[in-house]
Amino acid sequence: MVINTNMASVNAASLLANSTNLLNQSIARLSSGSRIVSPADDAAGLAVSMKFSAQINRLQAAGNNVGNAVSFSQTQDGFLQQVNTALNRMSELATQAQDVTKTDSDRAQYQTEFGKLQSYITDLASKDFNGVSLFTATALSVTTDSEAGKFSMVGINLGTATYTTATGGGTSVGTAANAATALTNVEAAINQLASDRATVGANESVLNNYSSQLSVLQNNLTAANSRITDVDVAQESTNYARYNILVQSGTAMLAQANALPNLALKLLG
Repeated sequence: MVINTNMASVNAASLLANSTNLLNQSIARLSSGSRIVSPADDAAGLAVSMKFSAQINRLQAAGNNVGNAVSFSQTQDGFLQQVNTALNRMSELATQAQDVTKTDSDRAQYQTEFGKLQSYITDLASKDFNGVSLFTATALSVTTDSEAGKFSMVGINLGTATYTTATGGGTSVGTAANAATALTNVEAAINQLASDRATVGANESVLNNYSSQLSVLQNNLTAANSRITDVDVAQESTNYARYNILVQSGTAMLAQANALPNLALKLLG
């Protein structure tokens, strides 16, 4: 029995400090919902989680880009549907203007509507989407993954010769002969429009596939990151209860250990 060095007290204090640290760690995890409160908790896991988080954010950004590209394609097709309606009406007018029972005065009435429809299609060719031209021959590169991979979205050009011939001033239905030529030009434009709408549909289909792919990958990476960083509340609650008991019992034992040297007084008495 010694007075100066109380090893029981030293050991009890050391164990109590360790239990207190574990209890504080458990409280921090439960209150934050995160398994990694500080880098010391899991240095390697934190490094992996940081890379996962950055990739997840990039995937979200890529998904937004793809979504905007889909909206762009849908807007394109919406305008092309209107072009289709106008061209169909123009072909009808060109056919009616070839009626042998009609005079050039009658055809002048058809020409008025025909010319308005030509102007309408010409105006649509200059429309844009947030400042980006909807109808240009230039393909647009759409970001499709977290590493900036690209999909080339084929451009649709309403300024090609096939369209401009049908909508130009040289095409009219003022005479029967002109109406026959106009019908040929309009039919060519309708055929080109059918091809262009198919291209827009293909662009949109591929973009939707990329969107689904990005969503699946993002969900999987988020789940993987969750397994690294998120605390298992059931398990950590068990740890908390254990560490709490250890702190309480350690505190009681430290008090008992500190009282041991008092027994030496009985020997001196």
